[in-house]
Amino acid sequence: MVTRLNAPVGAMAGDLFAGLDGGFDALQRRASRIVEVLRGTAVDVPPYDPQAHGPLVEFDGVADYEEVDRYWVNAPYAFVFIGFDAESDTHYYHVVEPHLDDFEQTVLDQLYDDIRDALIYDATTDPDDREAVLIAQMQRLLSEYSIDVTPNAFHRLFYYLHRTFEGFEKLDPVMQDPHIEDVSCDGYGLPLFVYHTDYTDIETNITYEQQELDSFVVRLAQQSGRHISIGDPVTETTLPDGSRAELALGEEVTPRGSAFTIRKYSEEPFTPATLVDYDTFSLDQMAYLWLAIESNKSLLFAGGTASGKTTSMNAVSMFVPPRAKILTIEDTRELALYHDNWLSSVTRGADGGGGDTITMYDLLRSALRHRPEYIIVGEVRGEEAMTLFQAMNTGHTTYSTMHADSVQTVINRLENDPINVPRAMIQSLDILCVQTLTHVGDERVRRSSVIAEIEGIDQRTGDLDYSTAFEWDPTRDDFEQRDSNVLDEIQDERGWSRSDLLRELRNRKRVLQYLVEQDVTDYRRFTALINEYYAQPERVVARVTDALDSDVAAAAPGVVE
Repeated sequence: MVTRLNAPVGAMAGDLFAGLDGGFDALQRRASRIVEVLRGTAVDVPPYDPQAHGPLVEFDGVADYEEVDRYWVNAPYAFVFIGFDAESDTHYYHVVEPHLDDFEQTVLDQLYDDIRDALIYDATTDPDDREAVLIAQMQRLLSEYSIDVTPNAFHRLFYYLHRTFEGFEKLDPVMQDPHIEDVSCDGYGLPLFVYHTDYTDIETNITYEQQELDSFVVRLAQQSGRHISIGDPVTETTLPDGSRAELALGEEVTPRGSAFTIRKYSEEPFTPATLVDYDTFSLDQMAYLWLAIESNKSLLFAGGTASGKTTSMNAVSMFVPPRAKILTIEDTRELALYHDNWLSSVTRGADGGGGDTITMYDLLRSALRHRPEYIIVGEVRGEEAMTLFQAMNTGHTTYSTMHADSVQTVINRLENDPINVPRAMIQSLDILCVQTLTHVGDERVRRSSVIAEIEGIDQRTGDLDYSTAFEWDPTRDDFEQRDSNVLDEIQDERGWSRSDLLRELRNRKRVLQYLVEQDVTDYRRFTALINEYYAQPERVVARVTDALDSDVAAAAPGVVE
């Protein structure tokens, strides 16, 4: 049953809706009316109770698609239906939201106009409690309209107003879906596509018509402090929630109409334990990277688009010792570290803050004056790479990412235009991790395909030498470990014996295994235990070993090793 508004509207409401097309256009008259609205008595609406009020959304499925999944993205207002069509072997992503009839839509349109202006003119609103402000304004306005509403109708109207003022309009359910990594809109009247962690690239039921899409693209740019127009129709920006967006307006450069691609930002970054759990890295690889980072070895993560380069770099940065000074440099904000001594910097375009352009090269030169111990650069692709390698050669530990699909491709890109790093400087890089987005069976996965170590310049050929410490075997979906010059260097630098080195690696593997088995996905908890390990390694190893042994004993009672 569709819940409707109760609408015994009186003369005042009749006059209001009779004048929807031409009323309240003059700013002065609107401001005067809003003052009166704010003095109105509030409609008393109880909190939503699903048992008392029933569901806010109704859904009977999608024709020709068998349901394979269904989950809330904004309970109790919006959920996602995943369907499968066996004939075409395709999945379908269908957003389900509350239904409004024509009268409710008319009320919503008027509420939007009046609340927008009320929020502008009412200086008493509390910006820290936006939902409460929105509800209060709705109650006042509905009372002014003399419209009696059911709780369900009120909350359906609230949902659409909230997603407009505080969210991403019709895209809001997709942006709230934690399973979505990327969103692609290719033009007017075309269905959006999303990249889903379980179903990969999948078509949705969301489309935009011309005026709606143009307005939405302009809004995304303006909310991010960027300019976009027909004369300047393309911009890259970071949305207020941290997501990266590439925007195109009109049909000048995108013939099918305005377009956007959004790579969603997660405020909760993956931990190294999560990457091990996903089999992107093995425990041996992650223990190796931990020890390398602690020992100030420089790393470069390479791979194709969406291979997980930045995710991995962010994750392993959690191994940086707790008091070390970190400085990060990015084009768009993606890195999230739980580190006290962290200075974050982001480039600025010419229109980004009313001043001159500040490039990654500018930030990197400035970074060296801050005396950082670790420098993390979001991605190198130009002149900033030379400064980055100069920093490596002067003793700074640096991490960065690059688009390349093999070790040799990375070396070729570094040595040639537009980067042009001299071969003698490249040998200051210690470790190169190449990642790939590939398939294991029917599942699309990310794997660390190669971890290579830069050894120096071959005196006979003049070529840059490198060796492979780890390599992924796609036939077995497993990682092969080989000899490591980096570990040999760490052993010599620390004055360890071979047994000391192996014990350190084994201890780190135990801690990581514990974090994986305890499903520690929160980066704060993960970093806290890593920092505790730096302070009291023996105590932490003893505790996690006891916990792991207890789990083994619980799984196999009566078995004594």
